[in-house]
Amino acid sequence: MDKKNTKELLEYILQSIELIQKRFLTIRESDDFMKNDEGLEKLDSISMRLQSIGEALKNIYKTDPQVLESIAPKNYWSEIIKFREVISHHYIDIDSEVVFEICHDELSDLEAKIIVALASQVN
Repeated sequence: MDKKNTKELLEYILQSIELIQKRFLTIRESDDFMKNDEGLEKLDSISMRLQSIGEALKNIYKTDPQVLESIAPKNYWSEIIKFREVISHHYIDIDSEVVFEICHDELSDLEAKIIVALASQVN
């Protein structure tokens, strides 16, 4: 992911958000992730996409932080990047409730911010 430019990373993030939203459609509560194999597969696949969103944001932040900070404060992006660290290094501690809350309460806001960031990119 390091080799991609900011626009490509933002496009990837937007694509990942869309996939998460699609996979999350049938999840009504955090326990739905734990009910059966299908729920666990959704938890795993959504977590992987959240991890990759954090990685993409981390890479953008390294090379082009003003793109992100012009839309939201550093702390907003840091929290997403930190969650990537949790998924990457402490996956056994992932709480389905946290993943549910991110998908249910926060993903739309991130999507709107990424759309704004993408619009600021030329070429």
